[in-house]
Amino acid sequence: MHLRVVHRTTFSYDGKARESFNELRLRPADTEIQRCLAFALRISPAAEAHEYRDFHGNTVHYFDVPDPHPLLCVTTVSRIETVPLADRATVPVVSAADLTASPEHEMLAEFHTSSPYVPLEVDLWREAQDAVAGGRTDVWSDVQRLGEHVHRTFTYRANTTGVHTLATDALRLRTGVCQDFAHVHLGLCRSLGIPARYVSGYFFNASRRPRENEASHAWIEAWLPGAGWIAYDPTHARPADDRYIRVAVGRDYTDIRPVSGTYRGAPTRSLRVDVCVRQVRSSHRFPPGEAPTDRTPEPVAAAPGPRAASPLD
Repeated sequence: MHLRVVHRTTFSYDGKARESFNELRLRPADTEIQRCLAFALRISPAAEAHEYRDFHGNTVHYFDVPDPHPLLCVTTVSRIETVPLADRATVPVVSAADLTASPEHEMLAEFHTSSPYVPLEVDLWREAQDAVAGGRTDVWSDVQRLGEHVHRTFTYRANTTGVHTLATDALRLRTGVCQDFAHVHLGLCRSLGIPARYVSGYFFNASRRPRENEASHAWIEAWLPGAGWIAYDPTHARPADDRYIRVAVGRDYTDIRPVSGTYRGAPTRSLRVDVCVRQVRSSHRFPPGEAPTDRTPEPVAAAPGPRAASPLD
């Protein structure tokens, strides 16, 4: 599937901001199941952007705007090709004992221990035990059962949680948005010793109605010996397929904030995020496993921004 994403973040200030320094994690990743064919970054007011890879391998663009400015707008346009779920490798059957005994398990400790948004408190462990009350099976089946449990026992509702809500808070509320569903799912997996990480990105909704809002999305990836990271979306209770576009990964939301930074001056009056994901035609298709050859086909332009991050839905 070929998808085009336009993501625009606009900060309006109650006066003027200055000495603004910003980081962006908005470029879709290149993996064995998706390729970023084109990417452009546009920033207003204009600024020179630079790029680096962070600890988790995410592409980070950074820039600063020293002069006073009443408005900051960051726009990215991406074109991505994804591989259908049926063409991907079969997920192997791995027992919990084999997972724990694998040499990589200890190396992935940061993904099966506490993190800032996912403190592994006893309530999460109890919830995980309830979700697998019939007994453990293979690891991937357990991951899916835990995700289905979150989907079944939580209510999706906007404006009941905030960008700083922890997994333990969402567990008590039993409600939230995709960020909360993902954080709770991470906590359940990690409570059972399953390495799991947070994924930010986009989801193509073919049944979207006119004028219906779109936004970034969040799900999780669990690690299995012999397979690597496998994605599951607890919000929709299904494995992530070719409608999903991965942008960044990390321990939790702390590591993947789409837009973050600092500035001096007037407070932020408003933050607006507009996202548009559309399917586009193309006669080209890359085989599964083929390595991307060009990381950034379109040139990068630059600009400024403040300390907030794009909300998820």
